[in-house]
Amino acid sequence: MKQYAVDLGLDTEEFNTCLDDGEMADEVEADMDVGSENGVTGTPAFFINGEKIVGARPYADFESVIEEALAS
Repeated sequence: MKQYAVDLGLDTEEFNTCLDDGEMADEVEADMDVGSENGVTGTPAFFINGEKIVGARPYADFESVIEEALAS
């Protein structure tokens, strides 16, 4: 992870401090648990009005689900 931060040109001091102190570990774990409970096995995953959309999908896929949700 730290090498990715370097490769991306992030503020590595800030990134390393955030990663190492574990302050957000419980929140990340809770988010992972909610995802698992809802059948999320990878990213990206989206839920629109309860419908799961998985993977890198074209705009049209989102548009049709959104339009359907708005019509109901």
